[in-house]
Amino acid sequence: MSSIWENVRAGGPGWLQGAMTLGGGSAITSLTLGVVFGYEFLWVQPVAILIGCVMLFALSHQTLSTGERPFQAMRSHVSVSLAWLWALAALASSIIWGFSHYPLSAGMLEEAISVAVGFDLKSEDEALQREAYLFVLAVSVWALCALTVWRYSRGGRAVRLFENGIKVLSGLVIVSFAWVVLQAAFADQINWGAMLWGLVPHSLPDDAFGVTTLMAALGTAVGINMTFVYGYTLLNRGWGRDDRTLSRYDIVLGLVIPYLLVTTLISLAAAGSLYGSEDSVQSRLSPAQAGAMFAAAGLGDLAGRLIFPLGVLGMAVGSLLMHMLTCGAAAKEMFGFADDSLAYRLSCLLPTPAVLGVFVWTTMGPYVILPTSAICGFLLPIAYIGWLVLNNREGYLGSDMPLGSRRMMYNAAMVLCIVTVLASVTYSTLVGLGLI
Repeated sequence: MSSIWENVRAGGPGWLQGAMTLGGGSAITSLTLGVVFGYEFLWVQPVAILIGCVMLFALSHQTLSTGERPFQAMRSHVSVSLAWLWALAALASSIIWGFSHYPLSAGMLEEAISVAVGFDLKSEDEALQREAYLFVLAVSVWALCALTVWRYSRGGRAVRLFENGIKVLSGLVIVSFAWVVLQAAFADQINWGAMLWGLVPHSLPDDAFGVTTLMAALGTAVGINMTFVYGYTLLNRGWGRDDRTLSRYDIVLGLVIPYLLVTTLISLAAAGSLYGSEDSVQSRLSPAQAGAMFAAAGLGDLAGRLIFPLGVLGMAVGSLLMHMLTCGAAAKEMFGFADDSLAYRLSCLLPTPAVLGVFVWTTMGPYVILPTSAICGFLLPIAYIGWLVLNNREGYLGSDMPLGSRRMMYNAAMVLCIVTVLASVTYSTLVGLGLI
């Protein structure tokens, strides 16, 4: 136990990855899996995060063995075009998905304030005032994120403070959803036997919506912006060759375990309380609706409309922080900005226009979700292929290149990950285009 605690205290970059993946996409996907399919597909997200874990292990080994920045490594040893596509996709996805995360953050904050102090502007006569109110809430979240990320850019002790804050935030998110599940358990709404069976891969969906939902679960576990920023958080921490083992523990403790806990808890609460409800949720389920449904299902306003929204808010804020760091890292690599420069700090604020999502996301979303998911989804396995090439390039890794059975094991695992992700994004895109 002391060793685990020591690794938690010493870790950091893996927790930042956890904060990034536990965003709005993971929340919506987890809710949908539970509400629509019950306990049947609880196994999907554990499989998804294990795929991402394998690839991040490979990246951490490469980056910490060589000390070379991932963008430069990809450009020098694989392909200049691939490196730029990787950086641009990470930058674009971090900006575009902010348009959904700021409305989500504002909506969850609005719900929590409504329950806590009784203030809301949800009547039809107050539509304009509510939009202005949501915008103020979104700007408040943006200001908090911007100040935090600018402190991170100072390096040194600020990096540790940022990472420790993310650890606390992750813990609070887990506690929030555990509270909701406990309330459901006390209300005798959890079928524990079905839950255990649902964690075992034993079936696949037989309709397009089900397959698309499973593909979304695979796609939200590790996104292309996560793959880009991870190497830089390792180097910003000052880690090197001696920290390669620590980095693997850090990924497991900071990314894999929180992801498994949070997504499973959300799906479990939804499966126990909302599965089989008459509400149409197959493409319109929002966390605010789910919170109200939890409350109506017997969990009460405290769990459904306060604790649950605060957990989702924590997920969204963590992702927004990492979106800013990703934009800064991508711009720094493409244009050579210094770590402590004003240009780098301003680059971190590139997602700022996304606060307008409170006004435009409902109409913008349908037009940007498919192309963004398709482009970034197809580039994700391309980035994975780049890492596979680097993992077998002696001119890059030298004596640190895996050999023998270890090399075969790594390569087989990485190829399996690439094939799975490529198949998922191909199928989901064809379904979205109506070709299947």
